[in-house]
Amino acid sequence: MKQHCLEFSAPGRVAVRERPLPEPAVDEVLVQTRYSAISAGTEMLVYRGQWPRGVTVDATITALAGDFAYPLSYGYCAVGRVMAKGAAVSQEWIGQRVFAFQPHQDFFCAEPASLHPIAEDVDDETALFLPSMETAVNLLLDGAPRIGEKVIVFGQGVIGLFTTALLARFPLAALFSVEAHQLRREASLRMGAGECFDPANPALATRLGGKPGEGGEADLVYELSGNPAALAAALSLARFSGRVVVGSWYGAKKADLDLGGFFHRGRVALISSQVSSISPELTGRWSNRRRLDLAWQMLRRIWPAECITHRFALADAASAYALIDRNPGETIQVVFDYGR
Repeated sequence: MKQHCLEFSAPGRVAVRERPLPEPAVDEVLVQTRYSAISAGTEMLVYRGQWPRGVTVDATITALAGDFAYPLSYGYCAVGRVMAKGAAVSQEWIGQRVFAFQPHQDFFCAEPASLHPIAEDVDDETALFLPSMETAVNLLLDGAPRIGEKVIVFGQGVIGLFTTALLARFPLAALFSVEAHQLRREASLRMGAGECFDPANPALATRLGGKPGEGGEADLVYELSGNPAALAAALSLARFSGRVVVGSWYGAKKADLDLGGFFHRGRVALISSQVSSISPELTGRWSNRRRLDLAWQMLRRIWPAECITHRFALADAASAYALIDRNPGETIQVVFDYGR
């Protein structure tokens, strides 16, 4: 039996490498992957070669240590079952379904402490969305929505949809979303957005914008589209003392912003949000464990498997990435199904 691993070999190029099946060390287990999910944000920057130079892949995840450089194994949403163990690992791990922050591969070894057991009432496809939901939870912690506020979410990919779904559970005055693709606009309405605008629709500025130099109607705006141009639009819709939370990672792409107008006198707060850390002012009450537990709870409420639009075998990875790259409007969540 062999191990098959996805590798990014150059911009726009992926390959599946065959290697000997790994043997778990004394303190490790061997996991057979059932599903893994493609991140249409960070992972597509890797596919396109758009990461910023001199940035580590992810210092908080052991499986993603090192710098961005081709060839690179990447991915961080894997669900599987423990098949074998090292001598120092409890027998109770055998057969356990687990979530892991691991690159795309059909088998991998890991220490049990890095794995997240999946409860019996959570199916494999739902568990696959754990990182996206944890990110959405973190976005709400950073944005701190308040009762009666008007909130706008730019970008309705998976993380944007989950953020919308969580916000829809708050007693807001209004919740709007902005998305270029029809498929995702329809999903946004199902997740709880009151209205979802095409960014090219002038009704967006008419409904939510103000007079030039006076800001807009939004108390809180999330920019989750991955498009730097959307940040300027997000800032233009914030009202006096409004907050704009940037959850997008633009990589090497630059944002051209006009900060000399209303932004300055309007006291608009521009907030960076990234799931690898918790905001310092919250760490007295919030830990990674508490945030992760809440993400599991929210997955049970939303049951997000309907966001899966495409399933591919790992051998067809080149087609999966090309689809997301060239026809993003046809996709929401693309997954690799290792049973195919």
